[in-house]
Amino acid sequence: MAPGQPGDAERERIAEALLTTAVGGPHGSRRRGRFHTLRVAAVRPLTEDAVEVTFAVPEEVRDEFDYLAGQHVALRAMLDGREVRRSYSLCRAVDAGGGGDGPRTISIAIKRDAGGRFSTWAQTELKVGDAIDVMNPQGSFTSTLADLDGAHVAGIAAGSGITPLMALAATVLARSATSRFTLVYTNRSSLDVMFLDDLSDLKDRYPTRLALHHVLSREQRTAPLLSGRLDEPRLRRILDDLVLPDTVDEWFLCGPFPLVQLCRDTLADLGVDSAHVRYELFTPADGPRDEPPAGGPVHIAEDEPVTRIDFTLDGQSQSVDSPVAARESILTAALRVRPDVPFACAGGVCGTCRARLLQGSVTMTENYALEPDELERGYVLTCQSHPTSDAVVVDYDV
Repeated sequence: MAPGQPGDAERERIAEALLTTAVGGPHGSRRRGRFHTLRVAAVRPLTEDAVEVTFAVPEEVRDEFDYLAGQHVALRAMLDGREVRRSYSLCRAVDAGGGGDGPRTISIAIKRDAGGRFSTWAQTELKVGDAIDVMNPQGSFTSTLADLDGAHVAGIAAGSGITPLMALAATVLARSATSRFTLVYTNRSSLDVMFLDDLSDLKDRYPTRLALHHVLSREQRTAPLLSGRLDEPRLRRILDDLVLPDTVDEWFLCGPFPLVQLCRDTLADLGVDSAHVRYELFTPADGPRDEPPAGGPVHIAEDEPVTRIDFTLDGQSQSVDSPVAARESILTAALRVRPDVPFACAGGVCGTCRARLLQGSVTMTENYALEPDELERGYVLTCQSHPTSDAVVVDYDV
C-alpha cells in the first residue's frame, strides 16, 4: 500500500507526504540519516505532561541540520542498558534560530505517553547541558505548493499532532504576505493545549491570515460547535462553516489514527483530491518499538536454505546470508555486518532505512513513508522488506 492511497483500514495508520518546493527545500531531496551528539540548550514546560526541548547545533554540523517545515528528528539514548530511539517533529519555523549556514538551534516537543520509557525519561531526567544523539532531519510531511502567494493551507491536529503543524503554519505565513492558514486543533481541555501561548502569539502576528479554532471535548466553549468530541457530524459542520474546503489548496492532518482516518474519509466524501492531503501519525497502532531490530549472530544449519543479501552503503558493498525460515528483514540482517546501517523507527514510518532494490524481490510488511513514484523506481523500506527470492541487492546510496 502506498501512502495516501486507499487500502486495508488496519494498515492505513501512518503516512508521510511529498517533499517541498516552496516551504523549505528542493523537491525530492533525501539524505542519509546520521546521528550527531547535541547538547540540550533549554527545556520549557508546555503542559503538565509535555515539554519543548531545544538543542544547540554546533557550527561544524549546522548544514546537516537544515530542515523543512514538517520534518522530524530521531533521538537515541541508552536507557536501562538498552538503546531506545524515538522520532519527534521539529516545532519551530525553518528560519527560527538559524542563519545562512544552517540553524543554531532546533526544537522538538515531547509529550509523556502512559508507560512510555523514553518520554517519561525525557520529562523527568533530561536537563540543560545533557548530551544526546540526534539524527539529522528526515521525513516528507511537507508542502508541495510551488507558490505560496494567495495559497490557503489547512491543518487538523489533535494533541501532540500540533508539533509539525506549528512549524508548517509559521513557515507558510512568514513566506508570503498573502498566504493563509486555517488550523483546527482538538484537545480534551484548555490545560491540554500544547503551545497555547505560541499559537496566541502567532494569531496576534497574523490576525487576518491565521484562522485558529480550538475544539475541546471535555470543556464547554462559547461556541457550541467547538465544544465536544470531533466526530463526523461536528467535523462536517466545521469544514462547511469555518474552513470551506473549496478554498483550500493543501491539507495537513496529524494525530491519532481514528481522527486522521475520519478526516481523510470526510474530505474524500466532500470531493477533496487525495493528492492535496498530507497526513501523519506519531505512533503505530501497535505501539513504538522499545529497542532496535536484532542484529546479533544467527546460526545457519548445514544445507539450510538461505537468501543472500548484498547491499551498498557509503560506497562499500557487503553481503550477509539470511536463513529463509527466519524471515528476517533486510535491515535486521544487514545490521549483523554493518551496525551503522541507517534506521530510526524500524516500523515503516520514518523512511530513514530507505534503499533501492536493484535485484531480486521482496515483500514489505508495512509502508507508511514511500510515495508511489518512489515505489515505481524500486525503493523499499529495508526495515519492512523480506526477501522472496534467492538473492537480493539493495543500494542505500542511490
